[in-house]
Amino acid sequence: MVEKNSENEDSARWVLACELRRLREASGRSLAQLAEETNYDRTYLHRLETGERLSKLPVMEALDAVYGTGELLVRLWRLARQDAFMDRYKLFMQHEANSTIMHKYMLGIPGLLQTEGYARSVFASAPMPVDPDELDELVAARMGRQELLRASPPPCVRVILDEAAFMRPPRDAQIWRDQLVHLVEASRRPGITLQVLPFAAGPHDLVGGSLSLLWMADGTAVAYLEGNKSGDLIDDPSEVAQYRLSYDRVRDMALSPQDSASFVEQLLEDSRP
Repeated sequence: MVEKNSENEDSARWVLACELRRLREASGRSLAQLAEETNYDRTYLHRLETGERLSKLPVMEALDAVYGTGELLVRLWRLARQDAFMDRYKLFMQHEANSTIMHKYMLGIPGLLQTEGYARSVFASAPMPVDPDELDELVAARMGRQELLRASPPPCVRVILDEAAFMRPPRDAQIWRDQLVHLVEASRRPGITLQVLPFAAGPHDLVGGSLSLLWMADGTAVAYLEGNKSGDLIDDPSEVAQYRLSYDRVRDMALSPQDSASFVEQLLEDSRP
């Protein structure tokens, strides 16, 4: 249970848990009644009210509808989901959520383009077993992060995927096929450009790590370098400019968007039973 103390009394997650309980009690509903109205398990709803679970966006939308609170719970949930990520990524995600232009070079499938099944397989691959509830929270937080792609207007996104990203599919063939279909569909969405950097392109300046370049509406930009379980946020304009040059050269080495789509579609065809 989330107890009020100096560390969490101001956290959005604690506020959300308290508000969920307050709204239910103010409405005169029992957990059993709320479970019947929302079709969510009573124990599950109780764990939301104690802060043990963070839940998913559709649950918050359903509870907002039951209580007639507009989008209050959805807004609180969007703030609270940040607690599911490690502190060193929070500032980067704040920039990402506010960016109007986003360029990425990735060694793996980026979280913004992962399916729920693929994300679950990635988190479950950790060397230490992940508690099922914690796994659910991590997946829900990652899926919620993809909301920024549905903003109005959405950011302009270009993702260069290294061919290495396609060389380690999950063991579940259906999860991998669903992920490939998702990439093809994402590449057809306005504002999203997907490119593949083949091994045949040879060495380049970004070998060994992933890079995100983010531009804000006011013209400021940041770079985020991501390695194995580490990340470095760079906001010095001269350094960001250098990383942009590196990115532009990698982009010139990558397959065209049309050829990249054909590359992924061929992988999808080859993966069929």
